[in-house]
Amino acid sequence: MHTTVKKPEGKLGVLLVGMSGAVSTTFLAGTLAVRKGVGLPIGSLTQMGTIRLGKRADNNFPKIKDFVPLYDLKNLIFGGWDIRDENSYESAKIAEVLKDKDLDLVKDELEQLRPFKAVFDKKYVARLDGTYVKSDTTKAGLMEQVREDIRNFRKDNNLADIITIWCGSTETYLKASEVHDTIESFEEGMKNNHPDISPSMLYAWACLMENVPYFNGAPNLTLDIKAVQQLALKNGIPIAGKDFKTGQTMVKTVIAPMLKTRMLGLDGWFSTNILGNRDGEVLDDPGSFKTKEESKLSVIDSILQPELYPELYGNVYHKVRINYYPPRKDNKEGWDNIDLFGWLGYPMQLKIDFLCRDSILAAPLVLDLVLLGNLSQRVGFSGIQEWLSFYFKSPQHSEGIVPEHDLFIQNIKMKNTLREIMNEEPITHLDDKITLFK
Repeated sequence: MHTTVKKPEGKLGVLLVGMSGAVSTTFLAGTLAVRKGVGLPIGSLTQMGTIRLGKRADNNFPKIKDFVPLYDLKNLIFGGWDIRDENSYESAKIAEVLKDKDLDLVKDELEQLRPFKAVFDKKYVARLDGTYVKSDTTKAGLMEQVREDIRNFRKDNNLADIITIWCGSTETYLKASEVHDTIESFEEGMKNNHPDISPSMLYAWACLMENVPYFNGAPNLTLDIKAVQQLALKNGIPIAGKDFKTGQTMVKTVIAPMLKTRMLGLDGWFSTNILGNRDGEVLDDPGSFKTKEESKLSVIDSILQPELYPELYGNVYHKVRINYYPPRKDNKEGWDNIDLFGWLGYPMQLKIDFLCRDSILAAPLVLDLVLLGNLSQRVGFSGIQEWLSFYFKSPQHSEGIVPEHDLFIQNIKMKNTLREIMNEEPITHLDDKITLFK
């Protein structure tokens, strides 16, 4: 294909749902530090990653940010919504992810950032209480208030583009119902306050109505419903999700392909997590945990394909647990016990203990999705962006498309898409044809 990329001009607005949370404030402080020259964007492919062009022998490996026309960090303008009325410096101090010495380097910038009132309903996030929230008689009215926020944000900052990233909490488990089937049924449902329409869906709808891409960093149902996907295609807007792939699931998308590649069998995989931030508190509620569990459980089966390898993966016991443990705060521990077997069925074990930092891993993903999501819009892509599956635990996919969970295949797919966008040849890793016989 031959593509024409609209160059980034002016300012890019970045709207964060859950602006005062640990992920958002870590992203904001880090991005401000990087553009001020007092920090490194470690973990960000768009800022630190390279991309190979041509044959390996050509030794042509430019940085992605030098190859693809992305917005410069100095041209990002930040805003968003939250259920607490604090500036981003105060919120970052409460989150306790970054140390004071790092926050103080960008204190003045963070203090200028304050969220809009949020759309909030405790029914969908039982463990939180909202004190800085919008009110209206209908969900349609709340959605219109979000649209007005977006329009004002665009006008007040003279923005060329905007993108929204959901960095908020995990909502209680919902299944798609008839109200989600069409644009018309969803709009009628908002007017009638249908219980299957959650706050995250209202944000997504408002964004798509305002020509703003919406990317889902939580396992919420939001972008999986037909009505939202129809609206994204109708209005020509990119969407992507769901659930940032950070700690334990990132490890799974590396280890599971290793087992499958070597044709090693698997009896069971037990995963447990302890964390103490607001995310951990929210996930202590069974309804929110169910939403997260569905996202985390889908990885193993998709990679191992038990229907193709019943002798190896036809009877795998997979269990996931998340435990709220306040002393850990944002420093999550993911522990995995893997019972596998090899030649002649002899058993082996693999144990992984990942003492990670949840928001430190998520922040660079937010930055990449901001820049690549906006790139999608400038290229003219619309609907679900499967090529960005690399960033998500439970990658969204169009009907008839099988989701890819293998981290390295996802990486190849993403880089090949960037090559296609820039009218370069995709890389197959077959540099030259090998002549076996003459």
